[in-house]
Amino acid sequence: MTFKLSKYFPILDWGRHYRGDTFVNDGIAAVIVTIMLIPQSLAYALLAGLPPQVGLYASILPLVAYAIFGTSRTLAVGPVAVISLMTAVAAGKLAAQGSPEYLAVAILLALISGIMLTVMGLFRLGFIANFLSHPVISGFITASGILIAVSQLKHILGVNASGHNILEMGQALISKLAETNMPTLAIGVISTLFLFWVRKGFKPLLMKLGLPERLAGIGTKVGPVIAVVVSILAVFSLGLADEGVKIVGDIPKGLPPLTVPEFDLGLWRSLLASSLIIAIIGFVESISVAQTLASKRRQRIDPDQELIGLGTANIAGAFSGGYPVTGGFARSAVNFDAGAETPAAGAFTAIGIALATLFLTPLLYFLPIATLAATIIVAVLSLVDIKSIKQAWAYSKSDFAAMMVTIVLTLTLGVEVGVMSGVAISIAIYLFRSSRPHFAIVGQVPDTDHFRNIERHKVQTNPRLVTVRIDESLYFANARFMEDAIYDLALDKPELEHVILMCSAVNDIDLSALESLEAINERLKTVNIKFHLSEVKGPVMDKLKRSHLLQDLTGEVFLSQIDAIRQTIGNSHGVELEYHL
Repeated sequence: MTFKLSKYFPILDWGRHYRGDTFVNDGIAAVIVTIMLIPQSLAYALLAGLPPQVGLYASILPLVAYAIFGTSRTLAVGPVAVISLMTAVAAGKLAAQGSPEYLAVAILLALISGIMLTVMGLFRLGFIANFLSHPVISGFITASGILIAVSQLKHILGVNASGHNILEMGQALISKLAETNMPTLAIGVISTLFLFWVRKGFKPLLMKLGLPERLAGIGTKVGPVIAVVVSILAVFSLGLADEGVKIVGDIPKGLPPLTVPEFDLGLWRSLLASSLIIAIIGFVESISVAQTLASKRRQRIDPDQELIGLGTANIAGAFSGGYPVTGGFARSAVNFDAGAETPAAGAFTAIGIALATLFLTPLLYFLPIATLAATIIVAVLSLVDIKSIKQAWAYSKSDFAAMMVTIVLTLTLGVEVGVMSGVAISIAIYLFRSSRPHFAIVGQVPDTDHFRNIERHKVQTNPRLVTVRIDESLYFANARFMEDAIYDLALDKPELEHVILMCSAVNDIDLSALESLEAINERLKTVNIKFHLSEVKGPVMDKLKRSHLLQDLTGEVFLSQIDAIRQTIGNSHGVELEYHL
């Protein structure tokens, strides 16, 4: 019973071996991540169009839930940029930012996506995320990073500008340039430049001051905290709030309230599609981070249990006034580098955030919105992956097309349209590729039992026999292609007596493909050509035995291609040499 429970409650596994030194390492990591997470949580709540305290709420109970149900030892869960943007887009369709209805929708998004993730985990449906190809994910995240950065420029300029896509945002910003608040611009630009410098220049500076390299690397992550403290002091001491600099203002003190999400059936239905996209994007981002960090310590991640961990984290967030969360790369990397050993580090971080909501929020009153915007801009520009775009162009034009279409549509039509279009394009490209699979006539490599493409190798062939190899499973989309290809080969050669379909690359044959094989067999029979199969895999053979094909086959099924050659035309009769470049 304990083994079964530990499968769904990983805390029972790692908690059994928890030691004092592990507690110290987790505690140190938690302190560092807490310092980093406070400004991030405030900034991402701003990005989501929510009150700043909601970002803090989303960083407490979700972390505790993940510590109980998650399998990654170092993943740090909380608000992230892309999910915050998607929350703003989904909630903005149904309510105005700043309204109670808007917050209710954001909370409901966390609940619905959490339920979806948990159900997917219980039914082991993690494979659904595989429908999002890497080019689509990379393109979507790149476009989202650009969108997020542009959306924050209004806070840097201190103007009111809005828009649902890159074009609308750009036009709104240009039209408002004359209204730029100069003190706000100064704070925003200085904060942005400082945060960019921190990423590259702060670590060498700390090392020059005698700090070890590892600690210096972690120290660079506190750059946003320095920017927050300095900007608060500047606004307070110089009275910049009276000069039009927008500040955070009052942030309610206290722990997250118990929240009961709305159970309006119509509202639930309207949020299903958005919640599913948020759930899948969040899972893909989280699992990629978790697996990357786990591999560095030779640890294992259970993707299906990760679904449950993320699902329960989002459900916990919904009942504590938060919004959708997932595993973030930056804070997870910091958690890893700081020496976190178990998910307890996340629970300790939650305690740190809870203490901040109790005692530190009054100190954030004069925090300028421009500083939070700078924090977001610097964080999300690292998501813009130009290297992957170049790699896709060099490696695969179809993958490049899927990536660019995702980027363009995300920028111009919005995040949901962009990601759904990217998925549709990826599936369409896959279907197109597999509908016209690689098709080769193969011959025997001299003095070996190997068979290769006659267009690439010097091989032995025989005019009485043709061996065809199709490098794809056979299914409805390519069944007709296979028929036409074999007919074109066979019916143009009057001396032909045998056609062998080499099935070494065929992992499955569906009913449509089976009917095509039966049609090929019958049509070749009418011109006195025998149809054979070779190297059929066991699972495929099991399916064929449940059909009439094997009984009606004019030829035989051979275990290996060399057996097929020897038993149809012998070893040397009529051999010709062919070499094609």
